[in-house]
Amino acid sequence: MPGKKNPSLKDPELYEELREDGASKQKAARISNAAAAKGRSAVGRKGGKAGDYEDWTVPQLKAKAKEIGLTGYSAKKKSELISALRNT
Repeated sequence: MPGKKNPSLKDPELYEELREDGASKQKAARISNAAAAKGRSAVGRKGGKAGDYEDWTVPQLKAKAKEIGLTGYSAKKKSELISALRNT
C-alpha cells in the first residue's frame, strides 16, 4: 500500500512492517489498528498460552507431530516426541 492513503489504517508503518514479514492484509491491518488503540507493547503481550509439552498426552504429541509434518514419530517415546517437536 505504499503511496496510498488508507484512513482505516491507524498505524500504517506497523502495517507495512507486518506485510513485509508475510502477514496477510487483514491480519496486518488488525494488528496495526490494535497497536494504535492500545499501544504496541500491550498488543505484543496479548495471545494464548500453549502449555508445556510435558503436560500433553502421547496421542496429543503424535497428533501435533503429524500436523507439522514430522515423520517417524509413531514409535517414539514421549520424551523423544517432545524433543522432536521442540527442535523443528
